[in-house]
Amino acid sequence: MMNLKYITLIAILLLGVFNLKAQDERKFIRSGNSHFADSAFLESEIEYRKALDKTDNSFEAQFNLGDALYKQEKFNEALDQFQILAGTEQAPEKLAQVYHNMGNSYFAMQKLQESLEAYKNALRNNPEDHDSRYNLIAVQKLLDQQQQNQDQQDQQDQQDQQQQQDQQQEQQQQQQDQQQDQQQQDQQNQQQQDQQQQQNQQQQQQPSEQMSKEDAQRLLNAIQQDENELQKKLRKAKAGQRTKTEKNW
Repeated sequence: MMNLKYITLIAILLLGVFNLKAQDERKFIRSGNSHFADSAFLESEIEYRKALDKTDNSFEAQFNLGDALYKQEKFNEALDQFQILAGTEQAPEKLAQVYHNMGNSYFAMQKLQESLEAYKNALRNNPEDHDSRYNLIAVQKLLDQQQQNQDQQDQQDQQDQQQQQDQQQEQQQQQQDQQQDQQQQDQQNQQQQDQQQQQNQQQQQQPSEQMSKEDAQRLLNAIQQDENELQKKLRKAKAGQRTKTEKNW
């Protein structure tokens, strides 16, 4: 069985180690805070990470590291840091601070709806958090403005779409009218072509009809001439008969 003296000695040694780590943690946090105050955010990040190497569950080191990352516009990394704290911290006031900074990170990333929910969580943990309430109202106004702009854009898109449809219908109607006009023009042209063709045929037939009339006239003339010759012969015959009669007397 281990001697009580040895147990006590080990406890004292462990306590000394913990105290030493705690002292180192505080030293790095103070150094990080000093750099942060001087806007040397990268240097402060390094110091806070050193503090976490000493005490990985240090709320202050984790929270300040998230702030240092946020100031460097490493918003995704800062958000990851705050989300870790949100899953491990139990104290409402500290959670309110974490959610407030999560809201800031989301806002910087233009994720307004997520930012709004983070500020609500901050107020759930600390209803007296006036900064979160102010930010929540500001984000809500932005969301309302976005929705209004979206509604106006949707309305404009609908109007543009309707106008485009009206233009398409008008173009279709114009095309139909043009087609009808073209069909009418084609019909008129065809009628004119038919009339012209008929006239050409009539003109081609007229000479043959004139020739037929001339032939008929010549035929009549020939018949008349034959008739005249026949009359002459008859008159001669009658004259001969009268002469013979006179001689018999």
